[in-house]
Amino acid sequence: MAKAAFIGLGVMGYPMAGYLKTKGGHDVTVYNRTTAKAEKWAGEYGGSHAPTPREAADGADFVFACVGNDDDLRSVTIGEDGAFHGMKEGAVFVDHTTASADVARELYAAAEERGLGFVDAPVSGGQAGAENGALTVMCGGDEAVFAKAEPLIGCFAKSCLLMGEAGAGQITKMVNQICIAGLLQGLAEGLSFGQKAGLDMDKVIDVISKGAAGSWQMENRGKTMVRGEFDFGFAVDWMKKDMGICLQEARNNGARVPVTALVDQFYTQIQARGGNRWDTSSLIHLLQND
Repeated sequence: MAKAAFIGLGVMGYPMAGYLKTKGGHDVTVYNRTTAKAEKWAGEYGGSHAPTPREAADGADFVFACVGNDDDLRSVTIGEDGAFHGMKEGAVFVDHTTASADVARELYAAAEERGLGFVDAPVSGGQAGAENGALTVMCGGDEAVFAKAEPLIGCFAKSCLLMGEAGAGQITKMVNQICIAGLLQGLAEGLSFGQKAGLDMDKVIDVISKGAAGSWQMENRGKTMVRGEFDFGFAVDWMKKDMGICLQEARNNGARVPVTALVDQFYTQIQARGGNRWDTSSLIHLLQND
């Protein structure tokens, strides 16, 4: 059993921290900006909560975080009451935020100066994956540090792999998001095309999902896309944040991502229609509604 802290109890972090307690049997202290949610978690899982990231991390062997963006991450690590100021030498910080590779490298260096380990470990699988303890985790950092953290990450992951040095986990997550964006746009166009042709789209999805066109998105989102249902899943606002990170990294490394740039513009149009919290499959709304 390890002493662990978890910072950030959103739709992902809340169940992830829960699995550390229930499946791993670890001693878990949580921190959340909204204290009521931290109190609720502690009551539900039997852990404890602290008023600052620094206090949550005090004496912990491992500190996990899943927050909003680069600035949030800096705040909870190297900010005035950040976790790095409370962690003991040799402790490991595992960041599950989808953030930039630059901030991952920055915090890796800051952790190293303090005698801490740091792993950037963004996740894929969405809210359902977090709730079911079946996330895919892609990591960057030192092999020895990753080896220490991997058993704890396994409490809420079905797959966890070290992709390379610091920042490699975040770069891998960018690849994931780029692939999803292009796939969803193609799926939206195909389903809209079939609707315009008057086909029974449930039957279409049933048959083509078993062939080369099949994908997780088709299996899990195809029929709701046809019905114009988007009040669930991975929010457009979150995807816009992720795509901004992808496009900036592409500018840094010279990669050409024309479809990603186009789909990013389409998500801006979805936001303009009030779809900020709609699922990312809402790209079809632009085709169904002029």
